[in-house]
Amino acid sequence: MSTALIHRRALITGGGNGIGRAIAHAFSAAGAAVAILDRDLGAAERVAGELASGEGPQAIALGCDVSRATEVQASIEAAAKALGGLDTVVSGAAVFTPSAVLHELPEDEWDRAIAVNLTGAFHVCRHALPHLLSAGRGSVILIASQMGRVANPGQAVYCATKGALLQFAKGMALDYASEGIRVNALSPGGVVTNRLIERYGDTETAQREWGPRHPLGRLGEPEEIAQAALFLASDASSFMTGADLLIDGGYTAL
Repeated sequence: MSTALIHRRALITGGGNGIGRAIAHAFSAAGAAVAILDRDLGAAERVAGELASGEGPQAIALGCDVSRATEVQASIEAAAKALGGLDTVVSGAAVFTPSAVLHELPEDEWDRAIAVNLTGAFHVCRHALPHLLSAGRGSVILIASQMGRVANPGQAVYCATKGALLQFAKGMALDYASEGIRVNALSPGGVVTNRLIERYGDTETAQREWGPRHPLGRLGEPEEIAQAALFLASDASSFMTGADLLIDGGYTAL
């Protein structure tokens, strides 16, 4: 087992599935105690159960809708109490918007994307940062997207929320650098997750239609993104803050 995160206490939102689940597994394997937050409490509990072991680091599950400030605050306080504090935060909860040109997109889809993808990250950071300040150090990782750098037809709103996260990370990085807290964005390309499968119908269709858009000729795997998150959380990236770590199979190089 890696010891890169030994004695660390990590909170992961959107940790019940996909990239969040893979990050929870990677962090736990590296020695971190993990609080898994997800709107789907059952999914979070399944991941915590996967990580449970008599001698391994602690893993707990909490139900949380990141668009609701009171839920975020209560969940973070519960996580910090259970783990004995927090020093690592991954803000990964997000929603896709339906593919549509802007004048045909229902207004409530804009509201939902902003509430979860952007305001949700704000809620998580706002309530977690006091715990990192108390710890005297920490790493905050905002899961953005290659769509924060480039656009895709029919996805203007999603692209806008992910682009905003890149600037959000930079601003926080400057605000908290003197406190020993690093803040970075992590931008995956297309990754095989349930959300992508729901969008394309099945894995094979997603790989056939979306994979070739990436110069490496395939979609990424959640575990590949998790290793990048592990790097950002660990001391291996100790001189890195205000950056965006792009893991996109070459998508933005086109």
